[in-house]
Amino acid sequence: MHALRGVDLLIPAGQSVAIMGPSGSGKSTLLHCLAGILAPTRGRVKLGETVVSALSDAQRSKLRLARMGFVFQDGQLIPELPARENVAVPLMLSGMGRRRALSVADQWLARLGVDRERNRRPGEMSGGQMQRVAIARALAGNPDVVFADEPTGALDQSTGHEVMQVLTTTARMSGATFVMVTHDPKVAGWCDRLVEIRDGVIHADSSRDVAGTPQSATQQDVAPSAQTTGTKDADSSREGEER
Repeated sequence: MHALRGVDLLIPAGQSVAIMGPSGSGKSTLLHCLAGILAPTRGRVKLGETVVSALSDAQRSKLRLARMGFVFQDGQLIPELPARENVAVPLMLSGMGRRRALSVADQWLARLGVDRERNRRPGEMSGGQMQRVAIARALAGNPDVVFADEPTGALDQSTGHEVMQVLTTTARMSGATFVMVTHDPKVAGWCDRLVEIRDGVIHADSSRDVAGTPQSATQQDVAPSAQTTGTKDADSSREGEER
């Protein structure tokens, strides 16, 4: 049994894409394959010219650190560290000196309007503030791609709206490709393109023109020119419980 079947997906650099589908549809598996967290049993995943699915686990980990950013439903901040250190840790793991990493972290926290929280730990912040810190962490390393897994799932509607506005705007301004899994059509509306997946198969793929009018988006095979490309099949047993 496969969680994904025959998926061909090309995402151009700089595009924002929302992946939607019911529980168990394969949307989180697709996100995890694109991010190199899971390796497909067939087919390949590419980031630019890099065949992500052909890399070892260690190589994929290094690739994620160097070229990807992540925003999760609950932020997944380190509870013992203040906001600025949460943002700085991935930068230091990438080889940046501590002083420089903290300076970059402070700049991003200020850019996202949470500079006053820079010395607060996650337990001392609101949900919206924690997600802003998570966004700063995801973007501080200038990633090629930002992946978000239900980034507003733990927030109320007003805070979720605010977080999506900040997330999509800052990702666009930084030039990053943005790929998000969500079950909320209103949240998906913040993206340029909507991909609907059912039973592991892409059911619909639509994008908007500059006027915001939905248009059909042609599915394409995995191509080397893509910023992020998709996967053929993935074994559901690798994923665990699908959201």
